[in-house]
Amino acid sequence: MSISAPATQKLTLVQAVTDGLRTMMKEREEIILMGEDIGVNGGVFRATDGLIEEFGERRVIDTPISESGIAGTAIGMAVNGLLPVIEMQFLGFIYPAFEQIMTHATRLRMRTNGHFHVPLVIRAPYGAGIRAPEIHSDSVEAFFTHMPGIKVVCPANPYDAKGLLIASIEDPDPVLFLESMRVYRAFREEVPTEKYTVEIGKAKKLMSGEDVTVIAWGAMVPVAVQASEKMKEKGIHCDVLDLRTLYPLDRDMIAESVQKTGRAVIVHEAHATGGLGTEIIALINDTSFLYLKSPIERVTGFDVPVPFYSLEQHYLPSVGRVAKAIEKTVNF
Repeated sequence: MSISAPATQKLTLVQAVTDGLRTMMKEREEIILMGEDIGVNGGVFRATDGLIEEFGERRVIDTPISESGIAGTAIGMAVNGLLPVIEMQFLGFIYPAFEQIMTHATRLRMRTNGHFHVPLVIRAPYGAGIRAPEIHSDSVEAFFTHMPGIKVVCPANPYDAKGLLIASIEDPDPVLFLESMRVYRAFREEVPTEKYTVEIGKAKKLMSGEDVTVIAWGAMVPVAVQASEKMKEKGIHCDVLDLRTLYPLDRDMIAESVQKTGRAVIVHEAHATGGLGTEIIALINDTSFLYLKSPIERVTGFDVPVPFYSLEQHYLPSVGRVAKAIEKTVNF
């Protein structure tokens, strides 16, 4: 007897987020959505479009403009048996909620010796490339990878977005779920209509090669892939890793790849100083230093606030900059 393939639908990343929320809200009545304009308006990017009509205003809650209040209320809900999923309109707006996340959400399990936990998901659109105003385009994921007690995930495609979101909602601890605005509607791919999960903490190899490992996440994944494809014309073949989870990192896949290639290029749009790339370099030095054939290269944003429209593309890592870094490591 033949087994039919699971049903799929072609979705953008933002549609996959909506589908993941809808899937879990149908299954778990404890799930509550909260955020600014997420109800009637469906959110700034329409990630929650239609959910208030389907599940009602007691489960899809429009909040005041108070990120600290949203986070603090959600922590209380989570401790008392609900499963809140909150939206920060932009990652750059999360700063007023920083104290609630750092002081309470990440520490309650330890503070109560495991008697309480905080099953909270914080959704946050992030990143440059869409010509947004000041603060809207920040990429400060490194702040949160420095907080023990919270996981940080960052899907780069629709399939991973739905699977990682469902896994995040089912996780017993806080998860920061980063959604690249630049990728929101960049392309569509087949996404199962049924429930499925993508394991948190596991990277994904997108291309296989013997010469250099290229590591990226979020909107920089397509850039890394395009640069690596370009390198094939010069006989350079890359391992391309999409981290998917930024904390905890997939140490095993990173080490295995670098030990095979002996070279590494790390690509992220966040500022260079204190960015997650430095931690990945430390990880490679810890696990694979004696395998290295050349210094590790980073291609990042610059140590300035994300500039306004006319200079925004110059700030972001480009295919050309990544390709140049790949060549530099190979020709060292």
